[in-house]
Amino acid sequence: MTVSILVFAGSVRGQALSGKTADAATRELALQGAEVTRISLADYPLPIFDQDLERDKGVPQNAVKLASLVASHDGFLIATPEYNASLPPLLKNAIDWISRVKQDGSGRTIRAFAGKSGAICSSSNGVFAGIRAANHLRAVLVHCQAEVVSAQCSVGRAQEAFDEAGNLRDEATQKKLATTCRALLEAASISRQRRN
Repeated sequence: MTVSILVFAGSVRGQALSGKTADAATRELALQGAEVTRISLADYPLPIFDQDLERDKGVPQNAVKLASLVASHDGFLIATPEYNASLPPLLKNAIDWISRVKQDGSGRTIRAFAGKSGAICSSSNGVFAGIRAANHLRAVLVHCQAEVVSAQCSVGRAQEAFDEAGNLRDEATQKKLATTCRALLEAASISRQRRN
C-alpha cells in the first residue's frame, strides 16, 4: 500500500525559498513512490494562539482541518525558512494550534502529531542553511510527540540553489534530500504497519 505524506512550507511568501524546498521534496517523495499532498498554510489562516480565544471561541476550524490532514497521512515533511536563527512565527503558530486539537471534524479523538513520522528540510540564503531553525523545529515537533527522522536536508545559499525548473543544482544537496525522503517513507511505512 502506498505511503501518504503531507508536505508544507513554513512561509507563504511568493517565491519563498522554503516553498521551493517543499516543492523539490514533493517531487522527490513522489519519485520514491509516495502519495503526496502539498498544501500551503496560506489556505488555512489562523489567529495568533491565545488561550483566552481558545476558551471563548474554541479551536479555529482551520486548525482542525490542518490537524485532520496531519492525522490522515502516514507522515509529514515540513520545509522551514530561518527567521532570526529560529523557525518563523507562521509555522510555530500553526503547530501550536494543531497541538490543541482534540477531535477531528467527525468528533473522533485526535492527537495529530503523536506517533506521526515526520521529516524536516530547511533553507536560507546564508551558509548555515537554516540549520538553527531546523533544530528548533525538531525540538517543537518532538515535544508534540512526533517521531522525526534523524536525516534532514538543509539548503544553503538557497537563492542560487534551484534551477529554472525548481530542481536543486547541487548534487550533494539533492542526495541529502533523497536520503531524507527515503528515511521518512521507511519510518512512515513501519509506523503504519505498527498501527494496523
